[in-house]
Amino acid sequence: MLKYDYITIGGGSGGLASANRAAERGAKALIIEKDQLGGTCVNRGCVSKKIMWYGAQIAEAYRTYGPDYGFTSDNTWFQYKKLIQSRDAYIHRVHQAYRKGFETRGTEMITGKARFVEPHVLEVEGKKYTAEHITIATGGRPEIPNFEGAGLADTTDTFFKWKELPKSVIVLGGGYIAVEIAMLLKALGVETHFCVRRHAPLRSFEPFIIEGLLHEIEKLGIHFHPHHVPDKIEKRYDGTYRVGFENGENLIAEKVILAVGRKPNTEDIGLETIGVACDDKGYVVVDDHYRTSVSGVYAIGDIIPSVELTPVAVASGRRLADYLFNDQPLTPIDQEKVATVVFSHPPIGAVGLTSEQAIERFGKDKVRIYRSTFGSMYTATTQHRVETRMLLVCVGEKEQVVGIHAIGDGVDEMMQGFSVALNLGATKKDLDNTIAIHPTGAEELVTMR
Repeated sequence: MLKYDYITIGGGSGGLASANRAAERGAKALIIEKDQLGGTCVNRGCVSKKIMWYGAQIAEAYRTYGPDYGFTSDNTWFQYKKLIQSRDAYIHRVHQAYRKGFETRGTEMITGKARFVEPHVLEVEGKKYTAEHITIATGGRPEIPNFEGAGLADTTDTFFKWKELPKSVIVLGGGYIAVEIAMLLKALGVETHFCVRRHAPLRSFEPFIIEGLLHEIEKLGIHFHPHHVPDKIEKRYDGTYRVGFENGENLIAEKVILAVGRKPNTEDIGLETIGVACDDKGYVVVDDHYRTSVSGVYAIGDIIPSVELTPVAVASGRRLADYLFNDQPLTPIDQEKVATVVFSHPPIGAVGLTSEQAIERFGKDKVRIYRSTFGSMYTATTQHRVETRMLLVCVGEKEQVVGIHAIGDGVDEMMQGFSVALNLGATKKDLDNTIAIHPTGAEELVTMR
């Protein structure tokens, strides 16, 4: 049996960050990954998606805004295979960087499926490994709903394996991934039907911002279908797919993508063998130190009830390793103050409470909302004006900023700095006293009235 100080099951963002930090603190650390280094984020999530989002941005710039800036050409065409080639080459370089980092830190890694056979013993390909501390970081996977023919659709995983674009697609789902995929495919020239169960996607976001998103979805030419709950998918004689909905309507397209949620990868790794408690949705139950019901066994990332974002998994993994191997206190992540971005077209950025959440918590009399709507300069000089919307949620006499929400060009990069301000307890007066950078979209957040 091979002995280590620390083992992470999973080589995604959380597992990698935690094992590497442990190794930096002098621990003998091992990563066990059954598939590809980097997990969902690098291989079929954030990184892959962002590269394709950039491709869609270039397509928009060329086709939509270029003529008004004086750029025209009849000899430019889009090669999807080249975009995929460039994306995959980048991911390969990321994998190489990970492996080089292992060498520098002394982190070990093996490929295979790990399974608990005892509380501190894992079996991988017939060999056993043990450690005083083991962290489960196995991530999540797309959820397949229980209706007829659901298995015929692509998922958000298999989407990234496409070698060519279809002429038409139906995207089912109302979360981040569904919005991003629907909008980037349309920007790349695919006829896109976007179907959500309720009146709008991203229903947990600020309504003022989502109203702006719906305007852009319409302007982009996406066929948006609210209140469409799928109940059947069937493959037709010509290779296309028909999706039936509970309201009796049907849609036909060359491809269907299910983006209706994700579920934790907690099955078939022996959790029941050692008694790790999970909730009724399969998520591992942990305390504020990521400890499971079994001593010395921890869980981080998308397999625990938490904000399912890569930076949260990374921060959790590093904090846990510093707690275990560097005698550092483990400060829980304030999940309400985690900034997030949806890479729609244009992107959405958000941090903190929505106006509705603030009013519910503090009362309407203590909450003040600041809103602004304007055309981004980049698009306002063209015939295709894109609206930017920004909203500040402030509370109390000092008007402490508890929520910042925006949609528009560049807000994906703006939000990081403004989330620092919110986390430090900035007030509206602090923003007002900040000299604006002109001309930018970000200046509106410090000049809003």
